[in-house]
Order: sequence, then C-alpha cells, then structure tokens
Amino acid sequence: MNDVAAAAAPPLQLRVVRWVGFRTIVIREYGRIIRIWGQTIVPSVVTAVLYFAIFGSLIGRRVGVMGGFDYKQYIAPGLIMMSVITNSYGNVVASFFGAKFGKHVEELLVSPLPNWVIVAGYATGGVVRGVLVGVAVTVVSLVFTHLHVHHLGLIVSALVLTSLTFALAGFLNALFAKNFDQVNWIPSFVLTPLTYFGGVFYSVSLLPDWARTLSYVNPILYMVNAFRYGFLGVSDVDVGAAFALMAGAAVVLFAVAVGLMNRGTGTRE
Repeated sequence: MNDVAAAAAPPLQLRVVRWVGFRTIVIREYGRIIRIWGQTIVPSVVTAVLYFAIFGSLIGRRVGVMGGFDYKQYIAPGLIMMSVITNSYGNVVASFFGAKFGKHVEELLVSPLPNWVIVAGYATGGVVRGVLVGVAVTVVSLVFTHLHVHHLGLIVSALVLTSLTFALAGFLNALFAKNFDQVNWIPSFVLTPLTYFGGVFYSVSLLPDWARTLSYVNPILYMVNAFRYGFLGVSDVDVGAAFALMAGAAVVLFAVAVGLMNRGTGTRE
C-alpha cells in the first residue's frame, strides 16, 4: 500500500523546495524586523531627526548652499543612504551570527537547500530592512526639507544595490566572527569612518587635492552620490561608474559568500 502511494505521489520539484526555503528565510527575517521594530527601525529615525536638527538647521544656516541646493536638501539623500548601509549590514550580521551562536544554523545546513539559496535569503532580509529604514528616514527628511526626484529608477536601483552589497558584506562578517566583539568591530571601526567620509555631509569638490584623491578610493562615496543624483541630479562621481561598482561588488561578495559556505568556513569549525 505504501509503495503504491509513493508511486502515485508526484515528484517533488527541486525549484519548489528552493523557493519555499528562500521564502521562509525572508519571511522569518521580515518578522524579526517588524517584531523588534523599536530596535530595527526607530533608532535610525531618531538619528536622522538629530542630524537634520543639528547639521541641517543649525550648521546648515552657516553653510548655506551646497552643490546648488539648500544644505538640508543636499545632505538628505546621504542621510538616507547612511541609514540604509548600517541597517542592511547590521541586520544580516546580527541575524546570521545569532543563528551560529544559537546553533540553529545547523538546521539550514542539513536541509536540502543549496548554500546560494541560504545566502540569498539572508541578503534579501538585509535588503528588506534597508528599504524599510530608507523609506522611514525619507519620510523624516520630508518633514525638514523638500526632496526633488530627478530619476526614480536610479533612486530605487541605488537603494537596492547598496543595500544588497552591505547585506552580503554583513554575511561575510557573520561567517568569520567568533564572538560578539568581532560582530561589532567592523561596523564601528571600518564602516562608520567610511560612511562619514563618503560625502554624506559635503561635496568632495571642497576638499584639497590629496583628500579628494583619497576620497575616490572610498566605495561609499560612489553609492551616496549615485543615490543623490537620483534625487537632485548632481554627483561628484561618474554615475555609470558608481552603478558598475555597486553591481560588481554585489556579484563578487555573493560569489565569495557562497564559496565560503561551500567550504564550511565559519559554520563547520
């Protein structure tokens, strides 16, 4: 009887299994983000309000016009992108390291899901948080200033590519991290300085030649300016080069993450 039932059952399609697994990871990540929204979304909103109040209103009055726009308008895209970067990165590094620390990552490893689906699921979860926070900070920005929309497609593309890139970077951090100190080290000592020197609060055209040349090595400068170009139509870098860098970084980081997962780095040690 069992043999007859097994023979009558339709074969389980591998792509269905992969899709269900991917969707489950993303839904779980989304649920986690919404469940603790006071930790995942609210801090970035409060930080944005403080930046606009201090830098935009108080210091901005002395700065005046930047790049042909009011200072608050100029820094708004940068503040949105800064929130997107930190949250996309932080979501994945905290979630996947938490799975390692709690030992339930083993459930994923013994499942029929290929490693690229696991990486894609966690990265998409990071993108979801980055987009949600980006929308929330954009709403805050509209309270303080008016945002032009020069090209909506470029805005969305820059938002998603940047969020994906740093979500994958967060995944790599989680793979190599062996304790919570190593989870926080890169965001504190690498990501934050690169963000602050990434043209969020100023145009690199104001810098001396040596500092401007050094700034062009910073990948966040390209991401911030691509996003700003989508809103204001101004950029300190070539927009095509910025999108090429973002797309290339996302592909490379994804390939590295999958390769490390296939080798068992950080998960089977």
